[in-house]
Amino acid sequence: MDTDALLAWYDRVRRPLPWRDTRDPYALLVSEVMLQQTQALRVVPYYERWLARFPDAPALARAPARAVLEAWSGLGYNRRALALQSAARVVAESGWPDDLTELPGVGPYTAAAVASFAWDRQEAAIDTNVRRVLERREGRFSRGRVEQLLPPGRAATFNQAMMELGATVCRPRAPRCGECPVAAGCGGFAAKPRRTGAPPFEQTDRFARGRVVAALVAGEPVPEVGERILAGLERDGLIVRMNGRVRLP
Repeated sequence: MDTDALLAWYDRVRRPLPWRDTRDPYALLVSEVMLQQTQALRVVPYYERWLARFPDAPALARAPARAVLEAWSGLGYNRRALALQSAARVVAESGWPDDLTELPGVGPYTAAAVASFAWDRQEAAIDTNVRRVLERREGRFSRGRVEQLLPPGRAATFNQAMMELGATVCRPRAPRCGECPVAAGCGGFAAKPRRTGAPPFEQTDRFARGRVVAALVAGEPVPEVGERILAGLERDGLIVRMNGRVRLP
């Protein structure tokens, strides 16, 4: 892969996403948690409102759980908000650990992304977009291969460029191969997307769980979703049930 061509392309076309203009590890952690399984443009308004309300780790750490869920409501996967607050409590009390995976809810990808973007650590941040680019180019994925491609001192820019390439050009469906800056030597889009037979979103547990939290945030009656959904929300710390009533924690 021509890394210089990739970086030059990224410099020309990079989207002006707000988290790309900060080195604040807290703001970057917020963005990475919000971006999990959520499109970037949908995250932008949530990210900006969140930082206005909880500008740093201590502010988030001391916030009531209800306020945290209110600010998150609509993004989906509400337990990510509580995990983010748990991480903020650790940071507020003890500072940032050298190994960011020690923070609640932070896995290897998020740790590498925050470390490279905030502190210029020479680490490869490998998300689904980066994995897809490498699998298509070389017919397989290898973490070692991504690490070999990291340009000295420019891991942060390389990570952003690879994510941008996967999100906007080397997409899961209908890839724009003619616009790819590193098309030379690529194995191409080898297979058509497989049909998963997944149910409509409105029939998923995620949708039902989101309806419950959104209703509680709005002060509306809890919809009929069944015991299994309520039990799962209670187990995840997203609701409290007492004397037949359901409320936010």
